[in-house]
Amino acid sequence: MDNRIFLYIIIILSAVIHEYSHGWIADRMGDKTARYAGRLTLNPLAHMDLWGTVIIPLFLLFTGGIFIGWAKPVPYNPYNIQNKHGSLIVGLAGPASNFIIAIILGLLIRFNIFPESIAQFIFLIVTVNVYLALFNLIPVPPLDGSKVFGEIFPSRSSLATSGVGIIVALLVAFLILPPIAGFVIKIIIGI
Repeated sequence: MDNRIFLYIIIILSAVIHEYSHGWIADRMGDKTARYAGRLTLNPLAHMDLWGTVIIPLFLLFTGGIFIGWAKPVPYNPYNIQNKHGSLIVGLAGPASNFIIAIILGLLIRFNIFPESIAQFIFLIVTVNVYLALFNLIPVPPLDGSKVFGEIFPSRSSLATSGVGIIVALLVAFLILPPIAGFVIKIIIGI
C-alpha cells in the first residue's frame, strides 16, 4: 500500500475518533445534539466533509506531500450540558482521545510488543495522533483550543473574533509544533 494512502486512512480514522469523542462526552453530560444529528457514530461517512476530508487532503497529499484537511465538527449545544465547565470538557475530549491512542500504541512500541516492520506503521499512528491533538489545542477558532482557551480565559479570547485564526494555526503547526510533537513522542515511546 502506498504510504500516502496509509497516512490518509490513519488521519481520517483518528479524526473520526476525535469528533466522536466530542459528541460522546457531550451526550454523557446531557446534550443529545450529536445523537439527533446522526453524528454519535464511528462511521467515517458521518464525519466526512467533501472538500475538507476528501478533495483538498488527497490533492495536497499526492501533489505536494503535505496534509491539510478537516472533518465536519460534531455539533453540540452548551446550554444542554449539565456541567458548568461543559465547553471545556467537550473541547478537551477530542484531543484527549488522540493522546490516549498515541499513549497506548506508543507504550506498545516502547515495550517492543510489535516486530519492527509493524512498529514503523504503529509509530506513524502515534505521530499522527500527537500532531492532531496538539494542533487542535491551538487556541484559535475553529480549533478546540479556542473553546478551551475561551473557557479558561473568557476575557482574553481576542483571537476568537479575529479572521486570521486559521492562518495563525497553520503557521504554528508548521513552525512550532514539530519540536513539541517530537518531544511528546519521545516521552511516550522512550527513544
